[in-house]
Amino acid sequence: MVSNRSSSKENKDGKRNVAGAPKNFMIPVLLLLLRDWNAHGYELMQKLIQFGFHSIDQGNFYRTLRQLEKDEFVTSEWDTSSGGPAKRIYSITSAGEQYLQMWASSLEQYQKMLDQFFNVYSQFFMPPGFTTNKDDQSKK
Repeated sequence: MVSNRSSSKENKDGKRNVAGAPKNFMIPVLLLLLRDWNAHGYELMQKLIQFGFHSIDQGNFYRTLRQLEKDEFVTSEWDTSSGGPAKRIYSITSAGEQYLQMWASSLEQYQKMLDQFFNVYSQFFMPPGFTTNKDDQSKK
């Protein structure tokens, strides 16, 4: 039986998240971010927030980085060049790039399913003559 209750919840900032991203979606995003530049954990966390992750559990975040390192998808080394305390700099490995490619292929299939869902959904719930911004932009 399907519940009519919404699966949305409010985060610390008072923003409502409906369902949110899949729990392990942070992994391909982290690998994607590391594909272009090596980064400290704090920098990665800030990039995740900019990407759209509204609340990140810091402990879980660093456990995820450690697991990615254990799985040999990322490497890290200590950066002692800055004036403050030493920080780990994370980098993607070739195995991490292959894993990212696998994620991208899976997400591409998922995107096709989502597109089909919204095509059917819009037939039932969008008023006749309603256009989305995407529709308006494609006509230009």
